[in-house]
Amino acid sequence: MRFVEVVLNEPDKNVVALADAYFFPPYQPTLYRPKAKGGAMYPLQLPPRQARLVVYNKRTNQTSIWMVELSEVHATARGGHHRGKVLTSEVVPDVQPPMDAMEYAECEAVVKEYPPFVEAMKKRGIEDMDLVMVDPWCVGYYGEEDSPSRRLGRPLIFCRTESDCPLENGYARPVEGIHVLVDMRQMQVIEFEDRNFVPLPPPDPLRNYTPAATRGGVDRTDIKPLLITQPEGPSFRVNGHAVEWQKWNFRVGFTPREGLVIHTVAYCDGSRGRRSVAHRLSFVEMVVPYGDPHDPHYRKNAFDAGEDGLGRNAHSLKRGCDCLGHIKYFDAHFTNFLGGVETIENCVCMHEEDHGILWKHQDWRTGMTEVRRSRRLTVSFFCTVANYEYGFFWHFYQDGHIEAEVKLTGILSLGALKADENRRQGTVIAPGLYAPVHQHFFVARLDMAVDCNPGEGLNQVVEVNMKVEEPGPENPHNNAFYAEETLLRSELQAQRDCNALSHRHWIVRNTRTFNRTGQLTGYKLMPGRNCLPLAGPDAKFLRRAAFLNHNLWVTEYKHDECFPGGEFPNQNPRIGEGLPTWVKQDRKLEETDIVLWYVFGVTHVPRLEDWPVMPVEHVGFNLLPHGFFNCSPAVDVPPSEAAVEGVVIKEAPAKGVEPTDSMQPTLLSKL
Repeated sequence: MRFVEVVLNEPDKNVVALADAYFFPPYQPTLYRPKAKGGAMYPLQLPPRQARLVVYNKRTNQTSIWMVELSEVHATARGGHHRGKVLTSEVVPDVQPPMDAMEYAECEAVVKEYPPFVEAMKKRGIEDMDLVMVDPWCVGYYGEEDSPSRRLGRPLIFCRTESDCPLENGYARPVEGIHVLVDMRQMQVIEFEDRNFVPLPPPDPLRNYTPAATRGGVDRTDIKPLLITQPEGPSFRVNGHAVEWQKWNFRVGFTPREGLVIHTVAYCDGSRGRRSVAHRLSFVEMVVPYGDPHDPHYRKNAFDAGEDGLGRNAHSLKRGCDCLGHIKYFDAHFTNFLGGVETIENCVCMHEEDHGILWKHQDWRTGMTEVRRSRRLTVSFFCTVANYEYGFFWHFYQDGHIEAEVKLTGILSLGALKADENRRQGTVIAPGLYAPVHQHFFVARLDMAVDCNPGEGLNQVVEVNMKVEEPGPENPHNNAFYAEETLLRSELQAQRDCNALSHRHWIVRNTRTFNRTGQLTGYKLMPGRNCLPLAGPDAKFLRRAAFLNHNLWVTEYKHDECFPGGEFPNQNPRIGEGLPTWVKQDRKLEETDIVLWYVFGVTHVPRLEDWPVMPVEHVGFNLLPHGFFNCSPAVDVPPSEAAVEGVVIKEAPAKGVEPTDSMQPTLLSKL
């Protein structure tokens, strides 16, 4: 038995929302409705905790899902044991679960000990197998040979230059032309072919990125210390995993697949009490397709969440490097492949950041200026998937908006070139090295609950496009334009794409709650930079990733609809599983429990400046209040009080010119 995943089977939404209404101040006992004829029925106590297990049986090659009820036995009565009972267990046919780090390590050892592979490396001048790096990748699905009847891995091979240098960038020397296929269940090489001899690229003198002393370079010496201090401590409060900050409150969660999850997001709005915004926010999938048709690059289209796990590949964050200021860390706990518990300490970072100007105005008649600085609360984690790093951030702002951001960094996945060879599907980085063009796609699952009380599903989605008024009596000066709203009435109608020309965005509205002007309250999804797949419609990876064909999908909430490509994308032979299949039901969306699936990405044409390690690239979107408040919620942010008067540096007077009275003595002394 191999334990692929053990997570909380999350309680029903109305139970969670009701519990939070009692937990977070201001408490709202009016939300509780006793059992009555025709009324909503709420339990008088919280339901037992349940665990959901994905289990892989190596002997039978079967994957099963188990539900286990957890009950804590009193310590003095039964010795402190935690006992439970199995509620259900079900075999899921024709699937392969995600790969595990233990399998990857075993696969690398098996390949490096395989005699034909050792001989192939000797042909390339490598006899020290400690130099060789074997990165197993899932095979995807390209035909019946990739069916889930076998658990398969197809490694990429790299080779370091110095075996005694653990800081060396091993991804700088890709090994091309060797085809290896591994049975990950039996841990055996089942296919091997040295198809095409490509000489190893020469060692690139610019390949390393560690401090200067370890790479023979010189680091900058003109960077002065930048200190972030909060002498009175942070403005947030934490109780377990519940967070309160600047009228926001929510819970922090973590799963092996999604990584960071934000639960039960709400805003305390004065006399209107605690107002719900979203039930659950997370990143549920990532797909990275490459645009090079040559082997092995055409097979590089990793599902980093569904095939590997974003949370499972997270790592511990360093104070002063990943995060600055007064930091609250959350540890992440999950089971390894054998069922033991592993902990990533300091996995999730939460801290406040200064974010420049929040708002400002100067009255030109009086010269009076009012200005407020913006502060945001940031919750984040980083994961490493082979060569790439991804940082996932949720930012909460004082003006009531939420920003989702992904930061991409790490090392390019390279290919080797023969002498005088060039490929237009990539960028030559160094002699014999090129970086293929590729795309990074992310899927955010936004389980919205705008102004909804527990048990209510009263949301709808409106698409907004800017329209140019036709010339005529209504537009005599030919300057008029307006916002046109279209209600997305059903799931098939709600497959939408971004359109920067019409400033397209989408608003989630509550159908029963109004603001002071009589408009429905809402939150709008404002896209950032985005793209769609550049691969042709018959590309094999789109069989499993058909959800990438649109930037926005809207569905009615269902408890088991969690991942856009289905739960098991690894070697999945079924076409369009997940979102494209669910929306064929064409469920009504005019007033219901809404889930937004926002697909966003970047097209990466590598630059020389991305080597040897890529500077962070940013991509994301915003959730902004749209008629949710009666005025700006940031108008009550108090002015900042400077603890120490700032120093303004002016240009020194010309030689022989006396300082003017306007130059303060204190400033002169500091200069």
